[in-house]
Amino acid sequence: MSIRTVFFMLTAILAAGTSGCQNASVAGTTNRRDGRVASSVLEHHNGPRRDGVYIDSTLTRKSAATFHIDPTFRARVPGAIYAQLLYVAGGSWGRDILIAATEANNVAAFDAATGAKVWARSLGTPVPLSELPCGNIDPLGITGTPVIDPVSNTIFLDAMTKSDTTGKKRHLIFALSLKDGSMLPGWPVDVSATVTSGHIAFDSSVQNQRGALAFVKGMVYVPYGGHFGDCGNYHGWLVGVPIANPRAPRAWATGARGGGSWAPSGVASENDSLFIATGNTFAAIRWAGGEALLRFNAGPAFSGKSADFFAPADWHMLDIMDRDLGGTGPMILDLPGATPAKLLVGLGKDGKVYLVDRNNLGGVGRPVAVAKVATNPVINAAAAYTTSRGTYVVFKGNGSDCPAGQSGDLTAVRIMPGNPPTVKTAWCARQNGAGSPMVSTTDGHNEAIVWSVGAEGDNRLHGFDGDTGQVIFAGGGPGEVIGLVRRFHTPILAGGRIYVAADGVVKAFVR
Repeated sequence: MSIRTVFFMLTAILAAGTSGCQNASVAGTTNRRDGRVASSVLEHHNGPRRDGVYIDSTLTRKSAATFHIDPTFRARVPGAIYAQLLYVAGGSWGRDILIAATEANNVAAFDAATGAKVWARSLGTPVPLSELPCGNIDPLGITGTPVIDPVSNTIFLDAMTKSDTTGKKRHLIFALSLKDGSMLPGWPVDVSATVTSGHIAFDSSVQNQRGALAFVKGMVYVPYGGHFGDCGNYHGWLVGVPIANPRAPRAWATGARGGGSWAPSGVASENDSLFIATGNTFAAIRWAGGEALLRFNAGPAFSGKSADFFAPADWHMLDIMDRDLGGTGPMILDLPGATPAKLLVGLGKDGKVYLVDRNNLGGVGRPVAVAKVATNPVINAAAAYTTSRGTYVVFKGNGSDCPAGQSGDLTAVRIMPGNPPTVKTAWCARQNGAGSPMVSTTDGHNEAIVWSVGAEGDNRLHGFDGDTGQVIFAGGGPGEVIGLVRRFHTPILAGGRIYVAADGVVKAFVR
């Protein structure tokens, strides 16, 4: 038996042995600079539900007002950063590290306290926009947020690469050691060379990988959509790669052209269920997987039954008007006292929020509730949280029906229990840009603060009272502009700090 085979077997056994907690944060370690205990951020929006809620018992609305950029923290990495940062407590020889992945196909780990580089890895030449059929990222390298398996101490990600000898464009799925960035045996996986869905072959040149990856019970799941501009014969894909045998991936693709799974938050998961959102399809007379919230079993395996998908009744018109349901990924939400109580939340470019029964998604045209909540297309990674005053979903979008005296590009709606539950705009605020929100609490519910960045706008960090939208942190002083933060980017909270990535740099906010 080869060493490689033994490695794969041991990895699979370890993964299976932690199947009930593979998405939970690893144990905290002490941040040696400020004495706080830090919990890991291993995937997009801090967990498989994609709700974007973080806990820091010391971060109150009063203390949040004192945030400022740490002038001693220096972390630089080449390339634009679209992927969310990740944080691993004790991730490299006992040091707490930040992971940043860039469009230059550079992955780097930094000391979370100082910003000093711990290791860096180049994963190949990214693809210039001039060599793509369409798009809006130049160059195109790593866009989707990676995911970390804390058992095998591995980070998984997708990179768009160009061969230096042949010029061939390939999506490659990598597995790197958290300790030093070294490549694991058997990786990377060449998606074009190994992935098909029925008669549909994967074509890297027309596919983009923007949605966050997921890791569930020994499988890495990677969503794909098309490039900005909808060029070429692309499809919506969900690819599953078993870490014990990465040369045997499985995949599902939309039956019609288009239907990309491109939302920044990517794949949500609960137990054995995986959820994605898809966008507009082309020339589809019958529904073929687009404009939908979809549930998959492990594999990924899609049943095609109405219990496992939801599409609005006007999906065909949404196709024609390019009003993707897939601009925002699904979020898993529990609402005690509601019928049903186990919900899946979707937001569309049509400005609507859709609530569906997580146990029975309902097929075409059967949401639990639907409401117009924005006057413009909603494209972002939304967040969801519960306080003593209610359950909220907050998103980047110009709110409709804002309370008197309020307006702006960040909107929170309250989801109220009932049979069925109902939706009402709670507050609207100005974040001055295209960032995606996250939420801090002291215990999961209290002192809720919504944080977001005016990405590609004022490029400042903003904090708002989670119940009222009142400004808690107004962006800091003259020197607190972060740099060019890319659209839909979201900050993270770890070790008492808020970390934000901009082109070529990571900044740390401290109190």
